[in-house]
Amino acid sequence: MRFNTLYFLKPLSAAGSGRGTAGISLAICAAAAPFALALLGRGIWGPVLMLAGLIFVHELGHFLAAKFMGMPVDVFSLGFGPRLIGFKWRETDVRLSLLPLGGYVKLAGYNPEEPGADDPYGFLKQPAWKRTLFYSGGIIANVIACAALVYFVSVDRERYPAPIIKLQVQEGSAAEAGGLKNGDELRRVGTLELPQADWNDDIVPYIRERANSPIEVQIMRDGELMDFTLTPRLQGQIGILGITAMPSVSDTPLRPMHFKDFITAVPQSIKETAVMGALVAKGFWRLISLQASVKEIGGPIAIVKLGSEAAKAGWAVYFYMTAFISMNLAVLNALPIPFLDGGHICILAFERLRRKDLSIEIKEKILTVGFFFMAALMVLVVFMDVWRIWQ
Repeated sequence: MRFNTLYFLKPLSAAGSGRGTAGISLAICAAAAPFALALLGRGIWGPVLMLAGLIFVHELGHFLAAKFMGMPVDVFSLGFGPRLIGFKWRETDVRLSLLPLGGYVKLAGYNPEEPGADDPYGFLKQPAWKRTLFYSGGIIANVIACAALVYFVSVDRERYPAPIIKLQVQEGSAAEAGGLKNGDELRRVGTLELPQADWNDDIVPYIRERANSPIEVQIMRDGELMDFTLTPRLQGQIGILGITAMPSVSDTPLRPMHFKDFITAVPQSIKETAVMGALVAKGFWRLISLQASVKEIGGPIAIVKLGSEAAKAGWAVYFYMTAFISMNLAVLNALPIPFLDGGHICILAFERLRRKDLSIEIKEKILTVGFFFMAALMVLVVFMDVWRIWQ
């Protein structure tokens, strides 16, 4: 399985107080979702559960990091605005709030302008390494969630005698121009026969190394074998056909699940998680270095669309899609951009190097620049989502 598009999803969060970081993409996603669902005719519960789960995991990572290091947490909230329901766990008010546009973790002593800023156990009184670990909590949680989801998919896959690869063809791609369609089952790529060849280790590198060179591809469509000659297009420094591979439901009866499946799936899931992380990181690097086209970016509407399609395709595809979005979220938040978790970590590192903290005014200006940069980026990706729909 492989997804090639980068997805931008920054949970609307305030990892601290009202003046903590505040995301915008999920708010845009919430506003765009009804439009996307009405326009595309998609189901809503798949993407809603996906986004809600990723928000919870991300904020839970911050929360657990704070609790692990003994930082008082005043509020752990899913949603913003007035408190609807909740309970008290030690000093923390765990709540569900009215506006389901994200979530936040409010720490004691985070804002120097609020009461409690001098709390000796508060955030600002903690050493830099503890504050860094707190900001890293959401990133780490998303990576762990990705690995766990890939593991469960790998456990189930152990029951198949051989994986059957179905294709999802990107609009306007070389694969579509060459005649491939969504749902085609891949049988051969050049000299590589399936299911013997591995998609990640064999087929993807084979295609990437043959930009502008014809490749013979064989697929199964409606029970008939068909041959095509496709030419990967050069994007950056690699060849791209524009196909996404996902396992179809095998017609071969599954054998019963064995205990050893939970053991043999471990190395495979670790490998796939690492490959997925490298793919996402490389995609962001290609984007930052201007090697990739902005057309390769998927925003909120794309997430809603593919989340709904993945839910209809079965739980294995849905879990894998959720894992991929979670890895995108982890890598995105790790970028050294002010306003993201990685930006906060870079500010802390800079303060340690200069042996002096930046003033609150300077930090607010830096975070404001990051906010407007991310806002502009989200507007762009939403525009690209809408543009793709109308093409």
